[in-house]
Amino acid sequence: MQRGRGFKIAVGVLFPLFVLAVLALAIIYRSTWLAFFSSRADVQEWIASYGATAPLVYIAVQIFQVVIFIVPGEVIQITGGYLFGITAGTIYSLIGIALGSGIDFYLARLLGRAFVEGVFGDDQVARFDAFTSARGPQTGFFLLFVIPGIPKDILVYVAGISRIRFPYFLIVTMAGRLPGILGSAIIGDSVAAGRWVLGSIIFGISIVLFVLGVVFRTRLVKWVSGVLTRPR
Repeated sequence: MQRGRGFKIAVGVLFPLFVLAVLALAIIYRSTWLAFFSSRADVQEWIASYGATAPLVYIAVQIFQVVIFIVPGEVIQITGGYLFGITAGTIYSLIGIALGSGIDFYLARLLGRAFVEGVFGDDQVARFDAFTSARGPQTGFFLLFVIPGIPKDILVYVAGISRIRFPYFLIVTMAGRLPGILGSAIIGDSVAAGRWVLGSIIFGISIVLFVLGVVFRTRLVKWVSGVLTRPR
């Protein structure tokens, strides 16, 4: 379904306004939620009050983060490790991210390219077009998801307007995200258990990798593009 320039402009205005409204509410009530999350006992008590549905609450928060993406995903994933431990935190994050990514993927597929360009901008979307049209796009997307510092949100939406089928996309995106999710869960669990050295080491490594990914983003993207277009 083709949509015109007016639709793209509307999305480009309304979607950021929605995100800003959510962010404004978070800032207005920051004293409440900062005080709440400053105590692990309070958070665990709140989670425990949901009983067997507690993981579902966390998964719902993770889905919201993926769809809205105003809060860095690492924050939620670290929280998962903090509350549930490494194994359960990783699993719950994977489930939430998979569901959220599915929503983004089909939202992009339903509303089309104009919607995605309205949210992220024409240039940003065009930047990743080569990976959707190249031979073996699954490989390209996997490499991009693995590289720290590459904006994962736009990759999900671009995949939705590409020829990649959803099952392949889901496998690729989850495999690419797994190292980061696991690392975040370990950081959260280390903080909860007071293993500050381990948590600090992993956090430091994550920061270094992220900075390197941002600094060398253009070169890394070109390298991935070269891998896809290399003659066999």
